[in-house]
Amino acid sequence: MNQTTAVPRLPLDSLPKRPPAKWKKYIWGYLFLLPAVAIFFTFLWMPIGKGIIFSFYHIDFVKGDSFVGWENYKRVFKDPEVMVSVKNTLYYMGLGIVIGFWVPILFAIAISEMRRLQGFARIAAYLPYVVPLVVLYGLWRWLYDPVGPINAVLSHIGFDTILFMTDKAWSMISIVIMETWQSFGSALLIYLAAILSIPRDWYEAAEIDGAGIWGRIRHITLPAIKTQVVLLFLLQLIATSQGFQTQYALLDGGPNNATLTYALLVVRYAFTRQDYGSASALGVLMFLVLGLLAVIQYRISNKEGA
Repeated sequence: MNQTTAVPRLPLDSLPKRPPAKWKKYIWGYLFLLPAVAIFFTFLWMPIGKGIIFSFYHIDFVKGDSFVGWENYKRVFKDPEVMVSVKNTLYYMGLGIVIGFWVPILFAIAISEMRRLQGFARIAAYLPYVVPLVVLYGLWRWLYDPVGPINAVLSHIGFDTILFMTDKAWSMISIVIMETWQSFGSALLIYLAAILSIPRDWYEAAEIDGAGIWGRIRHITLPAIKTQVVLLFLLQLIATSQGFQTQYALLDGGPNNATLTYALLVVRYAFTRQDYGSASALGVLMFLVLGLLAVIQYRISNKEGA
C-alpha cells in the first residue's frame, strides 16, 4: 500500500506577513517633512535656479527678457569695480581672521580658567551679540567720531586723531573691530561648551605632573577643541565672503570704494544700475565659490566626526 504524506494547511492568519515597504513605514515622517521641503524649494532652490537662468538673459520688465548668452559674464569680468570688490572682500576676510577669529578662543579659554564669576563673564561676553544693529551702528559712529571717546583717549596719550570712517586705510579695519566686538560672543559659547566638556581628570592629572596654565592650554585645551576651531574657521570664511550689511549701512562702500565688497557690488548692479542679468551672473560666481567652501566644510565635518 502506498503511503502519502499530506501537507497540513495552515490558517491564513498564521502565514508570515510581507514587511511593509520602507516608504509606507516612514510615510508620516515624510508628510511632516513635506511643508519644510516645499518652503525650502520655493524660497531657496527655485530662486537659485532662476538666478542661474537670468544670468544668461538681459532682464527688461517693460520690453521683455532677451537671451544674451555669456555677455553678462563677459561684462562683469571687464568691470574694474568687480576686481576692486574681490580684493576688498579678500582683505575683509583676512582682517576677520587676523583680528577677530582668535578673540572668542582666547576669551573662552580665559573664562574656563576662572574660579569665580564665570557665569557673569559668559553673560557679559554674549551681551553685545543681542544689541540691535541700529543701536550698534549709532554707538560705534559715536566712538569712531573725530571728537569721540577713542580719539579723545588717543589725543590724551599723544597720538594723532584717526579718521576711522573716512580714511581708506582705517575704514575696513574699523568695521572688522566693530563686528568682532558685536559677534564674538556666539562663537565664544561654542568654544566654551567644547572646553567644559573636556574631562576634568585630564587637567587634574596635568596639575599633578606639574603642568602650569600654559601647559594645560597647549597640551589639553587646544587639541581638544581642534574640530570646533576648524569648522568655525570655515564658517567665518563663508560669512565674511558675503559681507554686505555693515559696509552698506555705515559707509555704502566708501570712502572711494574702500569698503565695496563683492556682495555690495551685486546689490548695486541689481538695484542701482537695474542690471539684473549681470547681478545674477555675479551671484552665480559667488554661489560656486561658496559651494566649494561648503563642500570642504562638509568633508572636514565628516572626517572629524563632528
